[in-house]
Parts: sequence; structure tokens; C-alpha cells
Amino acid sequence: MPTDPAPAAHALARLMEVMRRLRDPVDGCPWDLRQSHGSIAPYTIEEAYEAEEAIERGDVLDLRDELGDLLLQVVFQAQIGHEAGDFTFADIADAIADKMIRRHPHIFETGGDPAAGPVEWEAIKAAERQAKRQTGDDAPDSAIAGVAATLPPLSRALKLQKRAARIGFDFPDWRDALAKTHEELLEVVKAAPTGPDETEAEVGDLLFAAINLARKLDVDPDVALKQANRKFETRFRAMEQRLRDQGCNPATASLEAQDAAWDQAKRDARIAKDRKP
Repeated sequence: MPTDPAPAAHALARLMEVMRRLRDPVDGCPWDLRQSHGSIAPYTIEEAYEAEEAIERGDVLDLRDELGDLLLQVVFQAQIGHEAGDFTFADIADAIADKMIRRHPHIFETGGDPAAGPVEWEAIKAAERQAKRQTGDDAPDSAIAGVAATLPPLSRALKLQKRAARIGFDFPDWRDALAKTHEELLEVVKAAPTGPDETEAEVGDLLFAAINLARKLDVDPDVALKQANRKFETRFRAMEQRLRDQGCNPATASLEAQDAAWDQAKRDARIAKDRKP
């Protein structure tokens, strides 16, 4: 059902006016006036992660607030761009609307086939990258051109691998990726006695191979690592509590006592999981 855009437009205009006022060169906020595209970029990334965390918790009220913080970052960047004469918020909104329409001909063009969406999306993106290269706005022709260097390393590794796989540079099977992971692990073992510099490079290769293995197994490595982090945190806290219950200080307990409490925490977690309906 169509919705009235007026309230949203009014709210957005109000937020943009708040930001304009904060950046007023005469009586604006000194902190806001000092900021640039680069200085607030880390906040943009941080707000995106905080929104993701609210989604994972299922906290819709917190998500509303975090999305507001994220929207503020876009408005902030738009105001800086407007002041420099580079672009406005309207330019940003029009550009992304044009892109969505261009990449969804199966929706916005008469006679389009909705089932062709994912295939057309990738083909159109490839054509856009090619057009950029022809105008000198992108790196030389490459299947991995356009993968942002500022992405988190895990996400960038996965994206690079997916791009390479599009032209057939990929392991045929997850077993081959597993063999490569074993190979890289042995390289770490050999490099360890030589010092941190060589070992760092080999550990990087091992992590890259492990991400590739996850991809071949249709596992999102970022999600898998988040789950592993949560599991470790839960069990570590349970280990600490078990030691306290035994009258021990977790910080001064022996490694043997910590290991025993850890193993019990793992057993308790398995029992609790088995009891779930």
C-alpha cells in the first residue's frame, strides 16, 4: 500500500537543518565545524556495526536509534560536500535511486522477468565497472577491480575470492580448499622458529585459505567467527564463575584449574543444548 512521504520528507528536512546549524561558520558547534570527510569516516563505520549489533539482538528500539545515528553520518557528509560545492544530499539520493533503477530492469522496465534479477544485477555491475575503466575512473581491467581496500580484512578477502571465482579462478571442491588450508598450516609451523615477520605472512595465508574453505562450504566466515566469539565469551565467563564457586580467583588460578573449569563449562553447554526441545 502506498504511504504518504510527507512526514518522512519533513523529518529529513529537519535533520538536515539541524546539521546545517551545527556547521554554521559563525555560531555553529566548534567540534562539528572541525570535521571533514575523513575525520568522520570512522564514526560512519562504527555506527554501521552498532546497527548490525542491534539487529542481531532483535532490539528494534535500539535499531531505530542506531539507524538514526547512521543516517546522521550521511547527512553530515552531505553537508560537508555541499559546503565544498561537490555534491548535496539530493545528489546522493538521486544517484542511488538511479543506480537501483538501472540495476533492476526486471522490476522497472516493462516486460521484465523478475527471476532474472540476480543474473542481471551482476552483469549490470560488471558493465558499470567496465564503463568506469574506459573513462579512467577505475583501476586497469581486472576481475577484482573495485573491491574497496578499506573493507574489513575478512570481508575483503571473501569478496576478492568471490570476484576471482567469477572467471573460474577457484578450487573445484571444498576438499581442495581444505588441502590448501592444511598446506598453509604447515607453512606456519615451518615459519614459527624464524621470527614474527615471516610467521605473520604465513598466518595471513592461513587465514585467507580458511576463509576460502568456509566459502566453498557455503559458510559465511564472518558469521561463523561471530558465533565462535560468542561461544568463547559465554564459556569463558562460565569458567570464571565455576572457579569463583570453588573459592578460586580466576586471575590467579593455575592453568590446570582453568582448563578443568573450561572443560566443565563445555560439558554444561552440551547438556543444556541437548535438553532444548
